[in-house]
Amino acid sequence: MAFGRRPRAPLLLARLSGLRRGACAPAMELPRCFALELPGCTLAHFAVDDEAPGAHPDPHAAALLGPPGRSYSLSPFQLCQLHRLLCYHPGGGAGGLQHGFLLHDPRDSPDTRSALLALLDAYRDAPRPLLAEFAGDAGRQLWRRPWELQDEHGWRQVGSELVVPAPDPALHPVVPDLPSCGVFPHREAARAVLEACTSFIPEAQAVLDLVDRCPEQVQKGKFPVIAIEGLDATGKTTVTQSVSDSLKAVLLKSPPACISQWRKIFDDEPTIIRRAFYSLGNYIVASEIAKESTKSPVIIDRYWHSTATYTIASEVSGGLQHLPPTHHPIYQWPRDLLKPDLVLLLTVSPEERMKRIEGRGLERTREEVELETDSIYRQKVEVSYQRMEDPGCHVVDASPSREKVLQTVLSIIQNNCNVL
Repeated sequence: MAFGRRPRAPLLLARLSGLRRGACAPAMELPRCFALELPGCTLAHFAVDDEAPGAHPDPHAAALLGPPGRSYSLSPFQLCQLHRLLCYHPGGGAGGLQHGFLLHDPRDSPDTRSALLALLDAYRDAPRPLLAEFAGDAGRQLWRRPWELQDEHGWRQVGSELVVPAPDPALHPVVPDLPSCGVFPHREAARAVLEACTSFIPEAQAVLDLVDRCPEQVQKGKFPVIAIEGLDATGKTTVTQSVSDSLKAVLLKSPPACISQWRKIFDDEPTIIRRAFYSLGNYIVASEIAKESTKSPVIIDRYWHSTATYTIASEVSGGLQHLPPTHHPIYQWPRDLLKPDLVLLLTVSPEERMKRIEGRGLERTREEVELETDSIYRQKVEVSYQRMEDPGCHVVDASPSREKVLQTVLSIIQNNCNVL
């Protein structure tokens, strides 16, 4: 896809910031708390406090943020793959999260600051970003110095605030925002995202046209519906085809064939747009499930669980301990999406999965590539799968021969669906 085919960054930032946080005011309040992802997938939480002059910053964060050099927080403007930064307010709550990055300059060069300010000036039509500077003093205290854009005088530093350690929140700060950024609780939430993109992504309107042809509520027929999930290279394609043949079932895929031609386009778009595309694909395939399950069993190659687990694993920074706990509402099936009777999750060891990937040579999505290179991310996907509820996943070891795996899968289907 050629990047010049439609206007990009300023309009995109304006549209999506409005979707996730409401209309942006000319000036935004700098949040009082923030979480920084450190090496090793650990999170350090901080708060700014004007009345804690004797506080000592976390030693790990002091090594990263303090002297020598200087660091900058830039939020919600996302341009570089640096340290992920989440800015939030005490107590959390939906709509209060701001995503950004921390740019550390070990040289403490004034040119870095000048380049950042010039960069921000180039995007004046976008929602006004929040810029703050972090620097340590001789006493090893850490300070945040916000910058504001004053129309007549350009960017000016406004005040100085002490940065102190903050307790870990009960939930990862991103969790309240998940229903608006990818784990959409109903069709209209995902639809609203693509609706805002139709002026600069023509294919978004085509997807919406297909979605609008589907009834808002569909019912499953008398035959069972079985979804088969799994990471790339777990044997999912082979198993779904074999099970479909054995049961004389209809085999469907999500996203369905009618929109798969646009996957590459949406995979290259920002995360929230990509996830809205895949979420709406589930609703389109649900309409097909309703029709086909009146005539025969239905096997689905991936469904809503894939959309949700990859979103949770991507959005929740840090390690496994930061995932929403078991039984959290984010793991519940959307209330308006047709449910399968059974969900099977195929698993293999990381070593076996890598061996299979190396022998395939197939084009993979951005998230599948990340699975290969980031073991923490892969584990978060796997754990999120296992925490899904209503329906939950029946875990199947897909390491043995395909005949053995097929036998195991058919036995589980027989015991739960009584179709053989």
